[in-house]
Amino acid sequence: MRFVVAGGGTGGHIYPALAIARGLKQRYPNCKIMYIGTGRGLEADIVPKAGYEFHAVRAVGIKRSLTLQNLKVPLEALAGYRESRKLIRGFAPRVVIGTGGYVCGPVLLAASRLKIPTLIHEQNALPGITNRILSRVVDRVAVTFEDSLRYFPGRAKPYLTGLPVRPEILSADREKARAKFGVGAGEIMVLCFGGSQGARSINRAVAEAIGPLSDLPGLKLLHVTGSGQHREFLQMLQSVAGQSDPPGNINIVPYMYDMPEALAAADLVISRAGAATLAEITARGLPSVLVPFPYATGNHQEYNARALVSRGAAEMVRDAELNGTTLVNKLKQLLDSRQKLAKMAEASLRLGKPGALADILDGIAELV
Repeated sequence: MRFVVAGGGTGGHIYPALAIARGLKQRYPNCKIMYIGTGRGLEADIVPKAGYEFHAVRAVGIKRSLTLQNLKVPLEALAGYRESRKLIRGFAPRVVIGTGGYVCGPVLLAASRLKIPTLIHEQNALPGITNRILSRVVDRVAVTFEDSLRYFPGRAKPYLTGLPVRPEILSADREKARAKFGVGAGEIMVLCFGGSQGARSINRAVAEAIGPLSDLPGLKLLHVTGSGQHREFLQMLQSVAGQSDPPGNINIVPYMYDMPEALAAADLVISRAGAATLAEITARGLPSVLVPFPYATGNHQEYNARALVSRGAAEMVRDAELNGTTLVNKLKQLLDSRQKLAKMAEASLRLGKPGALADILDGIAELV
């Protein structure tokens, strides 16, 4: 039993692909997996370290602005298609799976032309261009958000699976986690982060809000600045609040190695709106205040956030509107209404898809 998995460019495409690869190994213990990506994407470093056979092919996307680079796209696409076709014919997989990124274009197209069953997984509420085009030639389309179903009118009928989350996200014990982070009975823990690299706008808003946040009764705030922005955050804190040490009810850390436990302990999350983050938040049934990254391709994070907001699981603040005052006001509104927080949590839990990986694997099994 052999499978090809493709996905590249960003962690948002790579980590779901690796989750699917691990799931295939568990369901088919003796299977062989080949991962196809690009030589310049993060996958070239991450995938071999995860222990999978990795091959790079040429792949390039069309620039949205007018540029001479777009003239090279057809030649690069043809070269990538030929390289993908050669790899796939030699490996002879039962199914080829793509999770997004330019590299999926030549790989999935080659597999389709070779009559090998194909499946793509779309992470975002607003699908990427590559997956929208591929949906017209692949056999199955799995999606994370219900909102994206309408973007796939091709011959492959899409089905809703959600996005695979780490098993430890689901298994983390809430009571042990709250004890670990020092959350007392009756206190509300707010977990605030901007991704592994941090988010400057969220950091600035927290720095501006430190004073008022320290006065909110029953609040416990854990803010993750991001390793690369921690020193800058402390400088902002000194400049804005005149202090470098946060008050006792606020814990500031550069990086959170125990994110599963932090999510288990939390009552409310403030974060960006990446698909993987939202999958983990909803799997735990957590309400959230989402600040979409405004420069994400196609503004897809705002579409992700609206998918939760429209169902009552989250509230959204645009990046340009976020500051210390709006953050404090938003938290006051939510902390003053425990009933609203509870309803948001219920809505979030309904959106959660803890069985996402199993559903994707079932789709692959049908193709097998």
